[in-house]
Amino acid sequence: MILLAGLCTIDLVQRVKDLPAPGEKVQSRSVDIAAGGPATNAAVTVAALGEHARLLTVLGAHPLAELARADLTACGVEVVDLLPEHSSPPAVSAVAVRERDGERTVVSHNAAAAPHFPGKVPAQDAHFPGKVRAVLVDGHHGEVALTVARWARAHGVPVLLDAGSWKPVLTELLPLVDVAACSAHFQAPAGALDEVPYVITTAGPDPVRWRSRTEHGEVPVPTVHARDTLGAGDVWHGALAHAWGRLSPRQSIEFANEVAAERVRHSGARSWVGPIRAGMGEK
Repeated sequence: MILLAGLCTIDLVQRVKDLPAPGEKVQSRSVDIAAGGPATNAAVTVAALGEHARLLTVLGAHPLAELARADLTACGVEVVDLLPEHSSPPAVSAVAVRERDGERTVVSHNAAAAPHFPGKVPAQDAHFPGKVRAVLVDGHHGEVALTVARWARAHGVPVLLDAGSWKPVLTELLPLVDVAACSAHFQAPAGALDEVPYVITTAGPDPVRWRSRTEHGEVPVPTVHARDTLGAGDVWHGALAHAWGRLSPRQSIEFANEVAAERVRHSGARSWVGPIRAGMGEK
């Protein structure tokens, strides 16, 4: 089982011929509504690869939250809502995807207005069978990320961080992290990553760079015709979490690259799940 902790959004995704310029209106060619967010898309990936995915997040009681729950249930993800009585709507992302190359624009409030989580996160309990093999946190809902990472460290479970952007909680979180998987745009204070055992940097279609305390290298990314890049990085992180501990670090990166490449071949919020389940779920 992989335990994932972080953001769950409602993604409203519209495919367009061209991304609109400021002040311009365009007609979309299709519309998808699905659960999104880094930890959430990673959880969907883990489930598609045939492993139990348990997502700790904040959804609440707003009607929009039911859309996310229904989507995640259909994808085979177990959702633990840490604040089920929370009345405000979940974070919503407005996404436009350009058809010819899958490029996208995203406007999102993320977890900026989410309430602080009071109390202890139920990382594992007697009612949930199976052993946690790895933990993935995305740094959103900072108290949740810290509690889960501390629990994992105490139980000898590796902690992977989806480091998309610098967040204040990372000052406390990074000393608990075994693998920091960063985007090329990630900017950390000097020395912040020095003690992390593995640091991996993705750069879209360019090779993935990695280093440990004793080794470093690059792993090429498969060349594909991209039809939809939305969530590709999140899918990559989910595949990495699934592979970590089963394969070597380099092989884990290679596997994540293959899964993310399969995602971008398919247009739509969930069109990629079936092919990944069918083609890669036994790896």
